[in-house]
Amino acid sequence: MNKEQLYIELTKFIDKKNVLVDELMKNHTSFKIGGPADILVTPNSIEEVQKVVRLCYENDIPTFYMGNGSNLLVRDKGMRCVVIKIGENLSGVKIEGTKVIAQSGILLSRLSKMILRDNLKGFEFADGIPGSLGGAVTMNAGAYDGEMKDVVKRCKAIDKEGNLIEISDEDLQLGYRTSVIQKKNYLVLEVELELEKGDYTEIKKQIDDLTLKRTSKQPLHMPSAGSVFKRPPGFFAGKLIEDSNLKGYRIGGAQVSEKHAGFIVNAGGATAKDVLDLINHIQNTVKTNFDVILEPEIRIVGEE
Repeated sequence: MNKEQLYIELTKFIDKKNVLVDELMKNHTSFKIGGPADILVTPNSIEEVQKVVRLCYENDIPTFYMGNGSNLLVRDKGMRCVVIKIGENLSGVKIEGTKVIAQSGILLSRLSKMILRDNLKGFEFADGIPGSLGGAVTMNAGAYDGEMKDVVKRCKAIDKEGNLIEISDEDLQLGYRTSVIQKKNYLVLEVELELEKGDYTEIKKQIDDLTLKRTSKQPLHMPSAGSVFKRPPGFFAGKLIEDSNLKGYRIGGAQVSEKHAGFIVNAGGATAKDVLDLINHIQNTVKTNFDVILEPEIRIVGEE
């Protein structure tokens, strides 16, 4: 099935405005970088998601799942697949006591504010993480001594054949920036969180304190994909990069942030090649200086 035929099949059950052909991925990532995806689909319901996944599976068409695109670097040639983007169309939330059931497209910042209104604590760490809930569970996102593993009880997902499955917290295998979702290429649809009752003022203060830390230390005013590298055992990636005198180092439009060396920012017109060349230079320099191998935390995808 070629691209044109696939478009016709998809638009039989999805609104045409939600099926984009040769869509530039730079329009869908926080890095503002990325070539064209063959087709990008934004489903309106779980049923639509299932239909897209099944159609692609039955016709051997590769798929890629994404949320807010905040931890993603798409190569300049783009993606030869159907990108399924889970966004605000799937962002419903239900709060029952200390239990929160949320669809995967909701942004963490928005969910955090809803949780705060119900005086629930345990989710403060996630308030400033710029991704969606589904993406956060997929990579077990975390910050400031908290991570999704601490609060997720179960999730509903779709397997590669389009079947709905339920996964317990234990079976999710949430580890440092990894999960069974990632390993088996499942698509998260709904997440159940278990939190604790707390005091509104105390919770709000903790969120405000973390927000202040982020804004003072991170280059939130520039396009980036967050922390580029995983934390190597016994070290901090940003410190190793800074101690290698790489703060502000630039290749093309990609630059090591002057504010936080653990971030690479799009300083203007950066290509994926610029970022990848800069990542390679950082890795080589840190390896030479400290004999430490830095492993990327961001997802790097697309045609090489």
